[in-house]
Amino acid sequence: MADKDAQAGQPGIQTHTPDWRPLAYFNYYRLVLSSLFVILFLSGPSPSILGSHNSTLFMGGALFYLTFSLFSVYSIYKKQIPFSQQTSLQIVVDILVLTLLMHASGGLTTGLGILMVITIAGSSIILAGKLALLFAAIASIAVLSEQVYAQLSHSFATTAYTQAGILGATFFTTALLSHVLAVRIRATEELATQRGLDLANMEQVNEYIIQNMESGIIVVDDDLHSRLVNEAAWYLLGMPALNEQLPLEKLSEELASQLQDWKRDPESEIRPFRPHPESADILPRFTPLGRNRQNGTLILLEDSTHTTQQLQQMKLASLGRLTASIAHEIRNPLGAISHAAQLLQESTDIAGADLRLSEIIQNHSARMNTIVENILQLSRRDNSHPKIIELKAWTEDFISEFCATETLKPENINIAIQPENTMIQMDASHLQQILWNLCQNAIKYGKKADEPAKITLRGGITDESRGPFLDIIDSGEGVSPEFVDQIFEPFFTTDNEGTGLGLYITKEMCECNKARLSYHVIPSGGSCFRLSFYDPRRLKS
Repeated sequence: MADKDAQAGQPGIQTHTPDWRPLAYFNYYRLVLSSLFVILFLSGPSPSILGSHNSTLFMGGALFYLTFSLFSVYSIYKKQIPFSQQTSLQIVVDILVLTLLMHASGGLTTGLGILMVITIAGSSIILAGKLALLFAAIASIAVLSEQVYAQLSHSFATTAYTQAGILGATFFTTALLSHVLAVRIRATEELATQRGLDLANMEQVNEYIIQNMESGIIVVDDDLHSRLVNEAAWYLLGMPALNEQLPLEKLSEELASQLQDWKRDPESEIRPFRPHPESADILPRFTPLGRNRQNGTLILLEDSTHTTQQLQQMKLASLGRLTASIAHEIRNPLGAISHAAQLLQESTDIAGADLRLSEIIQNHSARMNTIVENILQLSRRDNSHPKIIELKAWTEDFISEFCATETLKPENINIAIQPENTMIQMDASHLQQILWNLCQNAIKYGKKADEPAKITLRGGITDESRGPFLDIIDSGEGVSPEFVDQIFEPFFTTDNEGTGLGLYITKEMCECNKARLSYHVIPSGGSCFRLSFYDPRRLKS
């Protein structure tokens, strides 16, 4: 507010935000000059021109000048007085004090008046307005007034009106030249500021584009220290802990090894690799940076399964539309078959063998209806709307609802999430469906004979990637090793009553939320399905 008032009161000053640094630098010059006056007067050789006419006036003026300089340091630091008012006060004090010191030392012939040229030049550069000419006029009047007073009081033997006139003309010339220089400096500063803003905007746009690219991007210097890691690369490498200029081998030893091989021989074979067992195969590509190709390397990471998946997804999309339309057409006759079987079963004339056939028709109709519902759910799946979720509190609420619906005792489900404030980013409705499917599978397939189902939900932050996770662990016999690679494929099932779409749909929902669903073998028995979530801390960084 103070700066605005100052600018409004001084029409000669431009309305840009004042820069206090030049004023502070000029005050340091004032502080050094006043200190030299005091030191040279007290310790200088005798006789000296400083204070030769009136030593008391000179010493008093020099001490006042030094005190004022020290006060100005504090005033500039606090910025309580508006910029233009503070600058004007300091320039006027400079002119008056230098005039007094010049008179106390013998007048214009001492040459001290030339110091006011520096003051006028400083005021022109700092204020860059018509006030610079005003200060030149004040300085000229002060010099002429001192000369008139000296003549009237017979202070000096000779007069120096010619020198006073030349010095006054020098003041105005300095003010005009400094004003032109100051205007150019201001224009250069504004251009530099605008260019800086443009560069900052471009950098922000580039960063946004890079961070939102589907391909992973890593930039390393010649020492193989990471300078930039985008979100996709961080995700593909298993969400490792990131620090500034982290060595590439800390992100991935295999990637660092391949980069070194490529640097030795650019024609060397580039191999897909997996950063950890849960990740997909990654294919790196290396590009040197700089005109001389010696300014680091750009690493492009692509999910090698992604291309295959894209082709498969295109086929599945077409097949899905066809399947969905077929499923929709099947629905009506299927309902009629099921209804007819139900009516047949209720008939009093039906024989025992026919009753059994009717039950078979109803059971398989129900199974076909489940398949139709799953296919239709896949075809009209909504986009995810992720939000930040506190994992432990949300899981406790989910288990309460799940136990009430599935008539399961809460003590049969154990929740162990550390730290308790673990946060994830996920669509809450999708997370509900995912956990529901996995917990239902644990109840159905993950229990020992003649024992109630026991489920453990263990979550927290992984030691490897430092990302949030949730394990769904049952007490069953686990998945047979020969089927581990097939359990997430559509229509794969070992249950005659199953559809083979449950885990496939669950995995698809995870990928929609940048999460990963994987299966882990437990040596002691049981199955462990791990949900590796997108880390919301990545957004804050």
